[in-house]
Amino acid sequence: MMYQSDITQFINQLKAQKPSLEEEQRHGRALLWDKQPIDLDERSKQQSSRVQQTPYVYYQNF
Repeated sequence: MMYQSDITQFINQLKAQKPSLEEEQRHGRALLWDKQPIDLDERSKQQSSRVQQTPYVYYQNF
């Protein structure tokens, strides 16, 4: 048997105890990172409809 670090042994043991771990990780990644392609027409509509912010946000009542 080849040498395995403590971390590799821990990960292998964790995967053996919880076989659904990798699927749960993929699901979590899909929620947070995997996004749909940007619709450029919709993005331009959103940007053109934004109200410009004044340079001095806290002093608008002068």
